[in-house]
Amino acid sequence: MNDHTDVHENNSGIIEKHKKALQFIEDVTTNADEVQKRVLSEILSRSAHVEYLQRHGLDGHTDRETFKKVMPVITYEDLKPDINRIANGDTTPILCGQPITEFITSSGTSGGEKKLIPRVEGELERGWVIDSLVMPIVNQYVPGLDKGKGMYFRFIKPKAKTPGGLAARTFVTAHYKSSHFKERAYDPYNNYTSPDETLLCEDSYQSMYSQLLCGLYQNNQVLRVGASFAFGFIRAIDFLQKHWTLLCKDIRTGTIDIQIIDPSVRESVLKILNEPNPELADLIETECSRDSWKGIITRLWPNTKYIDTVVTGSMSQYIPALDYYSNGLPIISLYYASSECFSGVNLDPLCKPIEVSYTLIPTMAYFEFLPVIDQRSDGVTANSISVTDSLNQEQPHQELVDLVDVKLGQDYELVVTTYTGLYRYRVGDVLRVAGFKNNAPQFNFKCRKGVVLSIDVDKTDEVELQNAVENSIKHLIQFDASLEEYTSYADISTNPGHYVLYWELRHEAGALTSIPPSVFEECCLTIEESLNSVYRRARVLEKTIGPLEIKIVETGTFNKLMDFAISRGASVGQYKTPRCVTFAPMLELLNSRVLRNLFSPKCPKWSHSHK
Repeated sequence: MNDHTDVHENNSGIIEKHKKALQFIEDVTTNADEVQKRVLSEILSRSAHVEYLQRHGLDGHTDRETFKKVMPVITYEDLKPDINRIANGDTTPILCGQPITEFITSSGTSGGEKKLIPRVEGELERGWVIDSLVMPIVNQYVPGLDKGKGMYFRFIKPKAKTPGGLAARTFVTAHYKSSHFKERAYDPYNNYTSPDETLLCEDSYQSMYSQLLCGLYQNNQVLRVGASFAFGFIRAIDFLQKHWTLLCKDIRTGTIDIQIIDPSVRESVLKILNEPNPELADLIETECSRDSWKGIITRLWPNTKYIDTVVTGSMSQYIPALDYYSNGLPIISLYYASSECFSGVNLDPLCKPIEVSYTLIPTMAYFEFLPVIDQRSDGVTANSISVTDSLNQEQPHQELVDLVDVKLGQDYELVVTTYTGLYRYRVGDVLRVAGFKNNAPQFNFKCRKGVVLSIDVDKTDEVELQNAVENSIKHLIQFDASLEEYTSYADISTNPGHYVLYWELRHEAGALTSIPPSVFEECCLTIEESLNSVYRRARVLEKTIGPLEIKIVETGTFNKLMDFAISRGASVGQYKTPRCVTFAPMLELLNSRVLRNLFSPKCPKWSHSHK
């Protein structure tokens, strides 16, 4: 009887917690501007006497007007000398009134070099605020998630230390290594198939294998599946394709493979695999032996209600693959965060992936927005402008806009002032205003500003390249082929230079050779037709850019590219395929696996009427 009473009290407590979370969203979005003023005042009060604010003449002022008047808008490069001082052991209050306790390293795959973002004690609490909002939101749309488990693929990597002795680790690693995570209270809405020991294992093979094994063994309890980014989930499916026979053997015998040598991992997994399950092993063997892996997620985990992973920005290209493997399950991107700060949540989780918008939570940081101006004159809509071009130029007359003053449909670069010592810092994310929740705006994530192809005066940003590729791959549909993965390179070794795209295709055995070269040539031309008029003018009139080239690479090439990145310190959990490659060893790897290369057969359309 006491057990039933405890369960009832626990459930009542969770229901009340969910109500409070939803009311919190209502309150802070209704009073968004007042909350933002308070947040800025708090940040500036706590750090009133730090060197950086004194240097710029803030002199203890905490009001918004003075802050905007005296504080410059900066990038990471502007802050780098101060970051380096802290990293090298300077403990004076340079950026923040609180001591810097560690650095969060950016993923390093968007624009190249890893950044060191300061973190202070208490910052993780802000992350847990966002975390506490997610399930109350989802539960409104997908009930019953407390009756089963989530199968998530999460990975950490070893932390590094700066010369001054501070830890430097990824956002994901810091989250899962924290006492907040390790000592969290039981919550039926956050019950996972993987024991903590499996995701805290720093060996990526042992971690992936053991997480998959636990997820397969508990297959009927799984109600949702996911990973931090879409690529991480696709990688788990690839891993399953390679290792399902070993996983089946473990399930059939109730053991764990000898390659899993981490004692804590073995012990935690064997507690779950408490007895052999030959019937389940037979099911997995039958499904994984089929020629087609279409719908493999729902075939192996039949009670799955949705996939939880980020598919915005460059990750959107994985939507077709996720649809293929899941038979079209809903794909939910639940929250928006960066190495710099936690930012927002998706209040409409069952919306189409391409329509995902995030409501910025005003308590997380002080948010400002730099308008991205459409500088084009070729009649192309703002939806497809080269955002990188305008972001990379000085915009002296552009005033930053406050959270509640952004305009519907306008693109902005996010600028944050955080509790961790960043002031008017350009994050580099381009967001489009999609709507409002009370007085707080909702944003579509468009792209990172730093990913760009350029040969001459042309500038091709990530979102434009993504749209062009999506237009081109329609030519492959009739051949039952689709794009698995891609990256690009601005090849200036030729005269003139030209764009190169590396494509890895998904296709049935032998189907690749049946696709005529003319089809890939048409893909090349379609990409060029989809790019901006500056590019097309350079191709047609000025002839300063050569024909675009597509290189078809062997199956598994992009997994090897990721393995290479991981061997150099990238995080498995945060890895994102770079949309533009410049690092010579990566290019050598890609070029060593080229099966076919084809060029655009003619110039794209361009006329003097569009100059």
